[in-house]
Amino acid sequence: MRSTFCSMIVALASGVIAAPLDSTAASPASFVGSPAEYLKGFKNPTISSSEGGHAICLEGLVDITASAENVRLNLTEPANQMELTNFLVEGVATNSTIRKQIVAGKATVSGTWSIHSRLCFPSATSIINATTVQFLIHGLGADTRYWDNAPGYSFVDYAAQQGYTTFSYDRLGSGLSDHPDPINVVQQFLHIEIAHELIQLLRTGGFAGQSFKHVINVGHSAGSVLMNGLAIKYPKDMDAAVLTGYTANLNGQEAGFAGLDLTIANLATPTRFAGISNGYLTAPVIQGPQWAFFRSPGYDPALLNLLWETKGTITLGEYITSNSVIGVATNFTGPIDAVSGEYDLLNCAGNCYLPRNWVAGLKEDLFPNASNGSDWYVGPGSGHFLTYHYAAANATAHIQDFIRKNGF
Repeated sequence: MRSTFCSMIVALASGVIAAPLDSTAASPASFVGSPAEYLKGFKNPTISSSEGGHAICLEGLVDITASAENVRLNLTEPANQMELTNFLVEGVATNSTIRKQIVAGKATVSGTWSIHSRLCFPSATSIINATTVQFLIHGLGADTRYWDNAPGYSFVDYAAQQGYTTFSYDRLGSGLSDHPDPINVVQQFLHIEIAHELIQLLRTGGFAGQSFKHVINVGHSAGSVLMNGLAIKYPKDMDAAVLTGYTANLNGQEAGFAGLDLTIANLATPTRFAGISNGYLTAPVIQGPQWAFFRSPGYDPALLNLLWETKGTITLGEYITSNSVIGVATNFTGPIDAVSGEYDLLNCAGNCYLPRNWVAGLKEDLFPNASNGSDWYVGPGSGHFLTYHYAAANATAHIQDFIRKNGF
């Protein structure tokens, strides 16, 4: 497999472009053999480089058919910002009954959705690990760019330098993926099923004709919550789990979301979010993500500005159901790596060492049967969006070392 794998990378690297490709006709100068196999799985694929140039990336839309038992919410999209804010305030009030009022059992949601996906191979073919792929899941308010944000910070670049292929995607309702009903469709339960389907494709050669024996899941924030739910329902989907921006301490979430000041996205940033429904929310000012996701002086302000320029959305359905899949993954027996910023507000209430080490405790709290190869790391001086802080490089190096030490 390795020779075929390397031939593909050489072929792709010889013609790195960011324009749609014709998968039916090969150019001898750009491809070895037929490009159709290399581009398998993607609609309207493009080829590009990662931010630091260490990976060659195939990306495009992937049609995923999935079905999930979502929560039926008796809730309509807010007519205006005042209505939304009233709802959010009511939801965090002591002894609030709003959840009982709006939850009306379960409902099966089925369909086929276009998911923007990105498969990045190391550009240096001499170091490629042809059997392992890292499956990257971003959190709320982000997209695939969380993992490939800037040279020197890019998770994709560092993984590629260690010989690893990465697969990232915009979760349903985020980035360039489809944006369906934000209340009763885009929920954490359906996110789990879509992730499961994508992993099956990676294992069976559904992308670029490459089958990966080992899938290492790497999540951030709500992406790690998704992985927690995935490890409960589909424990064999991942050989190892890396959970970043996630602990069992959720006491800072109300303060974090209050600081974000969630606003109807098409009102907050009409130039970017015009046309999407009122159930898609975002931060209206840069101080929102600064409050919730960053910790000074542990970051370069240019990275905060970069995040602001590329900010994403959160759906009402995600806001309500995101933590509903949290539980003890007793049947997951692979190794886990817990990685968070020292001052993570949302998932450590602003200090991951008080009153105990919440990051080190994640294995005991939620993954009690994870193997002895498990590990943890706290990014010094970092807030919630770890890949945007100075600690990013060392945190990513730790993660790659964890994966390697466990034989993947």
